[in-house]
Amino acid sequence: MSDQHIVSSFDRDLETIQAQIMKMGGMVERAISDAARSLEARDEELAEEVRGRDKAIDDLEEQINQEAVRVLALRSPAARDLRLILTVIKISANLERIGDYAKNMAKRTSVLSQLSAVNGSPSALRRMAREVEGMLKHVLDAYIQRDVDLARMVIQRDQDIDQMYNAIFREFLTFMMEDPRNITPCMHLHFIAKNTERMGDLVTSIAEQVIYLVTGQIPDEPRPKGDQTSTDPSVAPELRV
Repeated sequence: MSDQHIVSSFDRDLETIQAQIMKMGGMVERAISDAARSLEARDEELAEEVRGRDKAIDDLEEQINQEAVRVLALRSPAARDLRLILTVIKISANLERIGDYAKNMAKRTSVLSQLSAVNGSPSALRRMAREVEGMLKHVLDAYIQRDVDLARMVIQRDQDIDQMYNAIFREFLTFMMEDPRNITPCMHLHFIAKNTERMGDLVTSIAEQVIYLVTGQIPDEPRPKGDQTSTDPSVAPELRV
Protein backbone atom coordinates (compact mmCIF):
# COMPACT_ATOMS: atom_id res chain seq x y z
CA MET A 1 0.00 0.00 0.00
CA SER A 2 1.45 3.37 -1.03
CA ASP A 3 2.09 6.18 1.45
CA GLN A 4 -0.34 8.36 -0.50
CA HIS A 5 -3.06 5.73 -0.17
CA ILE A 6 -2.41 5.44 3.58
CA VAL A 7 -2.63 9.21 4.02
CA SER A 8 -5.83 9.37 1.97
CA SER A 9 -7.37 6.57 4.01
CA PHE A 10 -6.35 8.29 7.26
CA ASP A 11 -7.89 11.56 6.10
CA ARG A 12 -11.14 9.74 5.36
CA ASP A 13 -11.10 8.26 8.85
CA LEU A 14 -10.74 11.72 10.38
CA GLU A 15 -13.48 13.13 8.14
CA THR A 16 -15.80 10.30 9.21
CA ILE A 17 -15.21 11.00 12.90
CA GLN A 18 -15.78 14.72 12.44
CA ALA A 19 -18.98 14.11 10.47
CA GLN A 20 -20.21 11.92 13.33
CA ILE A 21 -19.47 14.71 15.83
CA MET A 22 -21.52 17.18 13.79
CA LYS A 23 -24.36 14.69 13.48
CA MET A 24 -24.28 14.11 17.24
CA GLY A 25 -24.26 17.85 17.85
CA GLY A 26 -27.35 18.28 15.69
CA MET A 27 -29.14 15.51 17.59
CA VAL A 28 -28.32 17.16 20.91
CA GLU A 29 -29.47 20.59 19.67
CA ARG A 30 -32.80 19.02 18.73
CA ALA A 31 -33.06 17.29 22.11
CA ILE A 32 -32.60 20.59 23.96
CA SER A 33 -35.16 22.37 21.77
CA ASP A 34 -37.77 19.61 21.95
CA ALA A 35 -37.34 19.08 25.70
CA ALA A 36 -37.88 22.80 26.34
CA ARG A 37 -40.90 22.92 24.02
CA SER A 38 -42.42 19.88 25.68
CA LEU A 39 -42.02 21.56 29.08
CA GLU A 40 -43.63 24.81 27.99
CA ALA A 41 -46.52 23.08 26.18
CA ARG A 42 -46.89 20.26 28.72
CA ASP A 43 -46.52 17.92 25.77
CA GLU A 44 -45.93 14.49 27.27
CA GLU A 45 -45.75 12.80 23.87
CA LEU A 46 -42.91 15.07 22.73
CA ALA A 47 -41.17 14.57 26.08
CA GLU A 48 -41.34 10.82 25.56
CA GLU A 49 -39.84 11.22 22.09
CA VAL A 50 -36.89 13.11 23.58
CA ARG A 51 -36.35 10.35 26.12
CA GLY A 52 -36.55 7.68 23.43
CA ARG A 53 -34.06 9.42 21.13
CA ASP A 54 -31.41 9.67 23.86
CA LYS A 55 -30.25 6.12 23.17
CA ALA A 56 -29.30 7.11 19.62
CA ILE A 57 -27.10 9.87 21.06
CA ASP A 58 -25.48 7.40 23.45
CA ASP A 59 -24.92 4.91 20.62
CA LEU A 60 -23.31 7.54 18.42
CA GLU A 61 -20.91 8.52 21.21
CA GLU A 62 -19.92 4.86 21.47
CA GLN A 63 -19.35 4.68 17.70
CA ILE A 64 -17.18 7.81 17.80
CA ASN A 65 -15.10 6.41 20.64
CA GLN A 66 -14.64 3.08 18.90
CA GLU A 67 -13.60 4.77 15.66
CA ALA A 68 -11.21 7.08 17.52
CA VAL A 69 -9.59 4.17 19.34
CA ARG A 70 -9.25 2.26 16.06
CA VAL A 71 -7.54 5.22 14.40
CA LEU A 72 -5.19 5.64 17.38
CA ALA A 73 -4.27 1.95 17.26
CA LEU A 74 -3.77 1.68 13.51
CA ARG A 75 -2.54 5.06 12.34
CA SER A 76 -0.09 6.32 15.00
CA PRO A 77 -1.19 9.90 14.28
CA ALA A 78 1.21 12.83 14.45
CA ALA A 79 0.80 15.48 17.15
CA ARG A 80 -1.82 17.65 15.43
CA ASP A 81 -3.97 14.70 14.36
CA LEU A 82 -3.60 13.14 17.79
CA ARG A 83 -4.90 16.38 19.26
CA LEU A 84 -7.89 16.20 16.93
CA ILE A 85 -8.75 12.66 17.98
CA LEU A 86 -8.43 13.42 21.70
CA THR A 87 -10.58 16.52 21.22
CA VAL A 88 -13.25 14.52 19.42
CA ILE A 89 -13.42 12.01 22.29
CA LYS A 90 -13.87 14.80 24.85
CA ILE A 91 -16.41 16.71 22.76
CA SER A 92 -18.51 13.59 22.22
CA ALA A 93 -18.51 12.92 25.97
CA ASN A 94 -19.72 16.47 26.66
CA LEU A 95 -22.42 16.17 23.99
CA GLU A 96 -23.61 12.90 25.52
CA ARG A 97 -23.93 14.54 28.93
CA ILE A 98 -25.85 17.49 27.48
CA GLY A 99 -28.18 14.96 25.89
CA ASP A 100 -28.67 13.35 29.29
CA TYR A 101 -29.67 16.69 30.79
CA ALA A 102 -32.19 17.21 27.97
CA LYS A 103 -33.57 13.75 28.68
CA ASN A 104 -33.87 14.63 32.37
CA MET A 105 -35.78 17.77 31.46
CA ALA A 106 -38.18 15.63 29.44
CA LYS A 107 -38.60 13.22 32.36
CA ARG A 108 -39.64 16.03 34.69
CA THR A 109 -42.06 17.37 32.07
CA SER A 110 -44.17 14.26 32.56
CA VAL A 111 -44.27 14.90 36.32
CA LEU A 112 -44.93 18.63 36.00
CA SER A 113 -47.86 18.09 33.65
CA GLN A 114 -49.69 16.51 36.61
CA LEU A 115 -48.99 19.49 38.91
CA SER A 116 -50.34 23.02 39.05
CA ALA A 117 -48.62 25.42 36.67
CA VAL A 118 -46.24 28.10 37.95
CA ASN A 119 -46.87 31.32 36.06
CA GLY A 120 -44.25 32.13 33.44
CA SER A 121 -41.64 29.64 34.61
CA PRO A 122 -41.75 27.18 31.67
CA SER A 123 -41.42 30.10 29.23
CA ALA A 124 -38.41 31.46 31.14
CA LEU A 125 -36.81 28.02 31.14
CA ARG A 126 -37.41 27.66 27.43
CA ARG A 127 -35.67 31.00 26.81
CA MET A 128 -32.73 29.80 28.86
CA ALA A 129 -32.65 26.49 26.96
CA ARG A 130 -32.82 28.37 23.66
CA GLU A 131 -29.76 30.39 24.69
CA VAL A 132 -27.84 27.19 25.48
CA GLU A 133 -28.96 25.72 22.15
CA GLY A 134 -27.59 28.81 20.41
CA MET A 135 -24.29 28.48 22.26
CA LEU A 136 -24.07 24.85 21.16
CA LYS A 137 -24.73 25.75 17.53
CA HIS A 138 -22.00 28.39 17.62
CA VAL A 139 -19.48 26.15 19.33
CA LEU A 140 -20.03 23.46 16.68
CA ASP A 141 -19.48 26.15 14.03
CA ALA A 142 -16.29 27.15 15.86
CA TYR A 143 -15.17 23.52 15.84
CA ILE A 144 -15.76 22.93 12.16
CA GLN A 145 -14.25 26.32 11.18
CA ARG A 146 -11.41 26.09 13.74
CA ASP A 147 -12.48 29.56 14.91
CA VAL A 148 -10.82 30.44 18.23
CA ASP A 149 -12.50 33.85 18.47
CA LEU A 150 -15.97 32.32 18.12
CA ALA A 151 -15.08 29.70 20.75
CA ARG A 152 -14.01 32.46 23.15
CA MET A 153 -17.30 34.29 22.53
CA VAL A 154 -19.17 31.12 23.49
CA ILE A 155 -17.20 30.94 26.74
CA GLN A 156 -18.17 34.53 27.56
CA ARG A 157 -21.85 33.78 26.90
CA ASP A 158 -21.90 31.19 29.67
CA GLN A 159 -22.07 34.06 32.15
CA ASP A 160 -25.40 35.08 30.58
CA ILE A 161 -26.73 31.57 31.26
CA ASP A 162 -25.63 31.83 34.88
CA GLN A 163 -27.39 35.18 35.28
CA MET A 164 -30.57 33.78 33.76
CA TYR A 165 -30.37 30.88 36.19
CA ASN A 166 -29.94 33.23 39.15
CA ALA A 167 -33.00 35.26 38.12
CA ILE A 168 -35.15 32.15 37.66
CA PHE A 169 -33.94 30.72 40.96
CA ARG A 170 -34.96 33.86 42.84
CA GLU A 171 -38.38 33.74 41.21
CA PHE A 172 -38.85 30.16 42.38
CA LEU A 173 -37.98 31.13 45.95
CA THR A 174 -40.57 33.91 45.80
CA PHE A 175 -43.24 31.61 44.40
CA MET A 176 -42.57 29.00 47.10
CA MET A 177 -42.74 31.56 49.90
CA GLU A 178 -45.97 33.04 48.54
CA ASP A 179 -47.83 29.73 48.26
CA PRO A 180 -46.75 26.36 49.72
CA ARG A 181 -48.58 24.62 46.86
CA ASN A 182 -45.84 25.92 44.57
CA ILE A 183 -43.08 24.12 46.45
CA THR A 184 -43.26 20.78 44.63
CA PRO A 185 -43.53 22.15 41.07
CA CYS A 186 -40.87 24.79 41.81
CA MET A 187 -38.47 22.15 43.07
CA HIS A 188 -38.86 20.23 39.79
CA LEU A 189 -38.50 23.44 37.79
CA HIS A 190 -35.41 24.37 39.78
CA PHE A 191 -33.70 21.10 38.90
CA ILE A 192 -34.51 21.73 35.23
CA ALA A 193 -33.01 25.23 35.51
CA LYS A 194 -29.88 23.89 37.17
CA ASN A 195 -29.51 21.16 34.56
CA THR A 196 -29.83 23.79 31.84
CA GLU A 197 -27.14 25.88 33.54
CA ARG A 198 -24.92 22.79 33.55
CA MET A 199 -25.55 22.33 29.84
CA GLY A 200 -24.04 25.78 29.41
CA ASP A 201 -20.99 24.67 31.40
CA LEU A 202 -20.59 21.64 29.12
CA VAL A 203 -20.86 23.78 25.99
CA THR A 204 -18.16 25.98 27.51
CA SER A 205 -15.99 22.89 27.95
CA ILE A 206 -16.45 22.11 24.25
CA ALA A 207 -15.36 25.67 23.42
CA GLU A 208 -12.22 25.16 25.49
CA GLN A 209 -11.51 21.96 23.58
CA VAL A 210 -11.86 23.84 20.28
CA ILE A 211 -9.27 26.34 21.48
CA TYR A 212 -7.00 23.46 22.52
CA LEU A 213 -7.45 21.83 19.11
CA VAL A 214 -6.39 24.97 17.26
CA THR A 215 -3.71 26.35 19.60
CA GLY A 216 -2.48 23.30 21.49
CA GLN A 217 -3.28 24.99 24.80
CA ILE A 218 -6.29 24.83 27.11
CA PRO A 219 -7.36 28.38 28.12
CA ASP A 220 -5.87 29.11 31.54
CA GLU A 221 -7.93 32.20 32.34
CA PRO A 222 -10.77 31.56 34.82
CA ARG A 223 -14.20 31.08 33.31
CA PRO A 224 -16.59 34.00 33.83
CA LYS A 225 -19.14 32.65 36.32
CA GLY A 226 -22.38 34.23 37.43
CA ASP A 227 -24.01 31.45 39.47
CA GLN A 228 -24.35 32.97 42.93
CA THR A 229 -26.65 30.37 44.49
CA SER A 230 -24.04 27.77 45.45
CA THR A 231 -22.27 30.18 47.82
CA ASP A 232 -25.17 32.36 48.97
CA PRO A 233 -25.74 31.70 52.70
CA SER A 234 -29.38 32.80 52.37
CA VAL A 235 -30.10 29.84 50.08
CA ALA A 236 -31.24 26.63 51.77
CA PRO A 237 -28.62 23.87 51.45
CA GLU A 238 -31.04 21.48 49.73
CA LEU A 239 -31.44 23.99 46.89
CA ARG A 240 -27.71 24.35 46.30
CA VAL A 241 -27.31 21.85 43.47
